[in-house]
Amino acid sequence: MSTLEEAAETAVVQCLGVEPGETCVVVTDDKRERIGEALYAAARGVTDDATILRYPPGDQHGAEPPAPVAAAMRDSDVFLAPTTKSLSHTRARSRANEAGARGATLPGITEDVFTTGLDADYTLIRRHCADVLSQVGDADEVRVTTPAGTDITFEPGDREWLQDTGIVHESGGFSNLPAGEVFVSPETANGTYVVDGTMMPHGRLDTELTFEVEDGYVTYISDDDVRAQVEDGEDEVGRAARNLAELGIGTNVAVTDLVGSVLLDEKAAGTVHIAIGDDAGIGGDTDAPLHLDGIIQNPTVYADGDEVALPSADD
Repeated sequence: MSTLEEAAETAVVQCLGVEPGETCVVVTDDKRERIGEALYAAARGVTDDATILRYPPGDQHGAEPPAPVAAAMRDSDVFLAPTTKSLSHTRARSRANEAGARGATLPGITEDVFTTGLDADYTLIRRHCADVLSQVGDADEVRVTTPAGTDITFEPGDREWLQDTGIVHESGGFSNLPAGEVFVSPETANGTYVVDGTMMPHGRLDTELTFEVEDGYVTYISDDDVRAQVEDGEDEVGRAARNLAELGIGTNVAVTDLVGSVLLDEKAAGTVHIAIGDDAGIGGDTDAPLHLDGIIQNPTVYADGDEVALPSADD
């Protein structure tokens, strides 16, 4: 495991490729200040034009940050956002990328996850992403099954599969950190999925959560707490809160065990994650104030009927 300073240097130098003279903005909150300060220090080691902004933690994943924060992200060359609540699926993040800023969000990051997840060979992770993408990228239909009872079929339609490699060197590029997944916002999906890995608000699960999906919307949620989060979203945006937002495949072979952090666990090689809610930031057309990922262990993935060779921690 690396130190906080070493992990920050990996993020700034290897992953984001910050260069002298570039403007780099670190966005953090009161609960993630130490990580934010480490990233700021690493950025200052490269460029004189580094800034750190701190604000109170948001109320929900996907909630928009304060307007001055959004403006700073949009006007930067590079942004990093270690925050308690995710900025990944916000208009602030997508508009910053549209304006040409490249960046990474680190939603829900902890110091342990930061030092573990950034202690990785991101060149290798990029190769695993490319391999998975080559198998699923042109499929009309992707089916996922598990011994726990998952049997769900996704139709990507015209939606593009994306890679979260952790290497963000091009203008407008974006990644989560820690990184390592290939994902799509499908046009529709049908079936049942059983989350047996990690899901908020619970963290690492000791029981299975069951979800039923019909025509691209979640129609049944077995867990009271997750259902309450979705119902809160429904109060704000209606049926869009039940949108089946994402199918993701983990490719980070450095993640050998699930630890209860969605940010890290969804990247674990050989796992699948499925999300409910917002997908506008990942190629979909649904705006919702939530994005709830559930991590699924021991999946078998089929692309147009052919089994996909998934990476593992042994690779």
